[in-house]
Amino acid sequence: MEHVIDAKNKRLGRLATEIATILQGKHKPGYNPRLEGDDTVRIKNISKLTLSGNKAKTKIYYRHTGPLGHLKEDKFAYVFEKKPEWVLRHAVRLMLPKNKLAAKRLKKLIIEK
Repeated sequence: MEHVIDAKNKRLGRLATEIATILQGKHKPGYNPRLEGDDTVRIKNISKLTLSGNKAKTKIYYRHTGPLGHLKEDKFAYVFEKKPEWVLRHAVRLMLPKNKLAAKRLKKLIIEK
């Protein structure tokens, strides 16, 4: 089954938990944690997501380049302006269980701009 969600004026975290629940299949009565789930999620209007409070200015994403001491920081506003789909996919990925099914479940997330 395909779920279509409009992200306009929705909070990032609330939307990510809703998506993670659907991808795992927890919304169905026959939920089994060892199964991948057969639902896909299609997101529209990703560029109109919001954050609560002052997070748009203070939230920071970290990444490491490899050599010692090379920790890079990017503010949420900068990352969201360049790659809004990455921000949502990253939030959903962190909310899914860390097992071999996570990658299969994430492939069922379709983000439209």
